[in-house]
Amino acid sequence: MELNLILAAFGGGVLGAFMGGLPAFILCGIVGFAGFAMGGDMDILGAVAFGPFLGPHIVFGGGGVAAAAYAKSIGVMPEGTDILTPLAKFQNPKIYLVGGVAGILAHLFQYLYGTVLALPLDTVALSVVTMGILVRLTIGKTGITGTCPIDGKHARPFFPEKDTIPNLLLSGFAIGLLSSYYAVEYNAVTLGFCVSAASLMFTQMGFPLPSTHHITLSAAYAAAATGSVLVGGIFGLIAAIIGDFSNKTFNSYCDSHMDPPAMTISILSLISFTLLALI
Repeated sequence: MELNLILAAFGGGVLGAFMGGLPAFILCGIVGFAGFAMGGDMDILGAVAFGPFLGPHIVFGGGGVAAAAYAKSIGVMPEGTDILTPLAKFQNPKIYLVGGVAGILAHLFQYLYGTVLALPLDTVALSVVTMGILVRLTIGKTGITGTCPIDGKHARPFFPEKDTIPNLLLSGFAIGLLSSYYAVEYNAVTLGFCVSAASLMFTQMGFPLPSTHHITLSAAYAAAATGSVLVGGIFGLIAAIIGDFSNKTFNSYCDSHMDPPAMTISILSLISFTLLALI
C-alpha cells in the first residue's frame, strides 16, 4: 500500500469534513459523470471520482459522516446526522482531523475488502457501511438501530407504509430500467449512479428529492451480470424497498449517519456478483 495514497486519503477525509458529506458526494457524481466524456491518460472516474479525492467511502462515509458526528458530540452542531452542512463553518481543526483520520480508515477498509480479501461485492459501499457502524459505536450514543423515543402506544416503523409502497415499486422499477439500459447497451455500469449522485444537488438546495443511487447502481450491476434490462429493473424495485427499510431501521432516531443506499448496494451487489454471475 502506497504511503502517498494514505496521505491522499487523509486529505480526502478532511475535504469531506470541510465541504460536508453530501456536497462532497454530489461532486463525486458530477466528476464521475464528466469522466465518461473525458479522454486522456488519467482515469477520472476511477482515480478521482472513486479515488481518494472524491471517493464516497473517504469523503462521505469517512470524513463527512465521522466529522458531523464528532461536531455533534462536542456541541457545535445540533444534529450528528447532518450531512448537508459544510463543517468549515465551525473553523475547528479538530473536526478536520477527525475527518482525515476517518478518511484513512475508510481507505484501509476498502483496501482490505477489495484487494486483500477480494470480496465479491461493491467494496466501496461496504466500506461506507463499515464506517457508519464504526462511527455510531465510537462517537455516537444511540446504538446501531437508534434509540426510539416513541411511547408504547405506537410501534416503531421499520417497513414502508402502505401508501408509499406503490411509489417505491414504480419509481424503483422505472429508474432501474433506465440505468440498466446503459449498463447493457453501452457497458456504462456506473453512469446511472453518477447521475443519481449529481441529482442530490437539488436535495442540498432544499427540494424534497430522495436519493436514487442505490437504485441505479444495484440495477446496473444486475443488468450487467445477466445482460437483461428487465432483471435490472426488478433489482431497482428491490433496491427501493431495501433502501426504505434500511433508512427506517438504521438511520432513524440516531445521532450519526448510517447510509441506507450503501447498505442496499452492498447486499444487492453481493447477489449480482455471485448468484447472478453464474446464470
